[in-house]
Amino acid sequence: MSLSQAALAVMRINLLVVSLASAYNIRLYAVQNYGRVIHEFDPWFNYRAAEYLAEHGTERFFKWFDHTVWYPLGRPVGTTIYPGMQFAAVWIWRILEFLQQEMSLHDVCVFIPAWFGVASTVFVGLWTFECTRCVDSAVCAMLVVSILPAHLMRSVAGGFDNECMAITFMNATFYFWCRSLRNDNSWPWALLAGFSYFCMVATWGGYVYVVNIIACHAACLMLRRHSSRIHRSYSLFFLLGTLLAVQVPVVGWTPLRSLEQVAPLLQFVAVQIFEVLSTWQQRLPAKEFQLLRFRVFAVCGAVAALLGAMLFQLGYFAPLSSRVRGLFVKHRTGNPLVDSVAEHQATSPRAYWQFFHHMCTMAPLGFLISLFEMSEARNFLLLYAGITYYFSSKMNRLLLLLGPTAAALGGIALAKTLRWALHQLTQPEEAPVPATQNEEKPKHKGHKELQKAKAEGLTVVLKEIYDEFKGPLWEAYHEARWQRKASAVLMLLTFMICGMEFMNYCWAVAERLSQASIIVKRRNKEGQEILMDDYRESYWWLRDHTPEDTRIMAWWDYGYQINGLTNRTTLADGNTWNHEHIALIGRCLTGPERQAHEVIRHLADYVLIWAGDYGDDIAKSSHMARIAASVYEDVCPGDPLCVRRLWPLIIAPNVIAKGMIMGGSKFHRNRQTGEPSEMMSRSLLWKLYAHDPMGEVQTDGALFEEAYTSQYGLVRIFKVLNISDESKAWAADPNNWKCDAPGSWHCQGQYPPALSKVLEKQKAFQQLEDFNQQKDEKAEEYHKAYMQKVKERSL
Repeated sequence: MSLSQAALAVMRINLLVVSLASAYNIRLYAVQNYGRVIHEFDPWFNYRAAEYLAEHGTERFFKWFDHTVWYPLGRPVGTTIYPGMQFAAVWIWRILEFLQQEMSLHDVCVFIPAWFGVASTVFVGLWTFECTRCVDSAVCAMLVVSILPAHLMRSVAGGFDNECMAITFMNATFYFWCRSLRNDNSWPWALLAGFSYFCMVATWGGYVYVVNIIACHAACLMLRRHSSRIHRSYSLFFLLGTLLAVQVPVVGWTPLRSLEQVAPLLQFVAVQIFEVLSTWQQRLPAKEFQLLRFRVFAVCGAVAALLGAMLFQLGYFAPLSSRVRGLFVKHRTGNPLVDSVAEHQATSPRAYWQFFHHMCTMAPLGFLISLFEMSEARNFLLLYAGITYYFSSKMNRLLLLLGPTAAALGGIALAKTLRWALHQLTQPEEAPVPATQNEEKPKHKGHKELQKAKAEGLTVVLKEIYDEFKGPLWEAYHEARWQRKASAVLMLLTFMICGMEFMNYCWAVAERLSQASIIVKRRNKEGQEILMDDYRESYWWLRDHTPEDTRIMAWWDYGYQINGLTNRTTLADGNTWNHEHIALIGRCLTGPERQAHEVIRHLADYVLIWAGDYGDDIAKSSHMARIAASVYEDVCPGDPLCVRRLWPLIIAPNVIAKGMIMGGSKFHRNRQTGEPSEMMSRSLLWKLYAHDPMGEVQTDGALFEEAYTSQYGLVRIFKVLNISDESKAWAADPNNWKCDAPGSWHCQGQYPPALSKVLEKQKAFQQLEDFNQQKDEKAEEYHKAYMQKVKERSL
């Protein structure tokens, strides 16, 4: 090894260490600024479930029916949770305990996102190396992904959310899948790909995307040039991954019944057919084999179509979920509950720059470079990048999936351009290629190059154009010696400046992403930075000043935090499994005060609202009204969006009446004046929000009593007066629960009989994509009106 090679190896090792250290330290801003705190909403449920697993063990965990959530119905947590995070956290905690490293389960959950962020960085580097066979590209990819905001957004310390582990397992799956395609003897690596896929299945519902991407890649390889390696790798991956996946209770037989996973199943069948046909290809003449292949495909296609039609009629297949359907429609999903979540909205161009910065330019360059250096593994990188970019434009949340491939492609571009620039400055000048050498190449070599181009996926036309311009371009390139050196110097300076800018930007964004939503950092009038701990203090007040059987009504966003920090019963949370139940809460909060009290007194002891200017409930209230209107027709009649809108009365074409008619209900707050509309001013939510004993707006003292207002006014808690003890006792009686079998642990609660009148007004919300249910005319009319209103507002 020469001195320069040794120096290069040392530099690579140093950069690897820097990338790993950066991946860990950049995720610790939350711990440094707020302490060891679990923040956001879902992480509190994940931590509470991990606590339950550690205390009660695996068997009771999977038979856990929690009656302190989704009151009075409850939730079978053990069969509706992706349990991978909880098991990983408990195992890590016990290993540390065995090694006599004192750390609480809470602290383990706080640091897991940072630990797995480091592991994810490693797998991105391995994946990039497998696709490029270039160490420099892998090192550059690790440097980028270690601090890339798109990769940080769900993996900062304290954010104990599903994605912080799932993305690591996703990158591991991709690496092992690509590794299994390296040569004819590498297919056993698909076993590790299948196991990594199972780990992701157990952790996050996004596993559906991963298995479809791999199936799509296998199909492309199979159609281009089938080989036994592809057959063995995909078969091992699919069989092991599916066999393990169906063991996860929340998944069950979904891989074999969901429309979202039909493609991987069909690809498994197709690869078996191709493998059988490949054994006959060498035994039969070409014409006979073509005829045999046509017949086999025709018969298999007919059988698949007939079988699929029968299974559709029997309701075997589960429909597409609203979130998946939202990736293919222009104007939202038709489900106001799904549409109310900000991360389900379409991604703006600004968001790409915010989360990728200079990778917005480097990743496309890496994509173009990869087009001219094709391989089976690199094909996967390009396919994944193209598909994920499309879907990430449809949903904000999917920017997370684009992060690893953007880093990989950016690393390829960085490594390639840096090596070129350094080569221009350090290597002696290459001898020019004589023009005659290009003209007098033997024909058989041109044919060989053409065959190689075909194998690499380049079309004949592109190859001919390349050969046509190759000689003149090379001569021009060789003659521009000093221009190349100047360009190299300029490129290195640009990379140095942009690199520092990128690094500083990523660290600044990381600090913003690490802001704990449960603790607000603001500046007071004197300019001093203060921590507003209103949310936790409010939850602690409930814990310390209310009985253990207290029921808290709040919007579903806060359910996980309330349940985790107060250990009190909540009515809804981020699981959002029951649309009608959330609509009932929305009806209570957006309905008139007295009418709302008639329902709340049977369900809750306290009502909690967010009242500050930091994501308060008034800002979310239009969504509450829309969700309520999707189930109750008397909420915002004729206007599924519950927005203030003037509709012109058209008398004749191009003629508009002087008067205007109001269309639909008006649940809104004037952004300029801050005044509520008439409907909002009468709502319970507004009365609780604006309640002032000395002001104009007050709650009815016979119905609600102010119990607690936080220091900075971000949270208000009101006690429900004249609650129904009879309904509370009825809902708590196990004899009134509905069990799926005698003596079963799966026993769902029921609404108290006193709510029968309001429940009779419900109409079950139907998903547009749910073809297994008989369509209701009113549901069809609602969806048509909803989508029309959304379309009009977007124009």
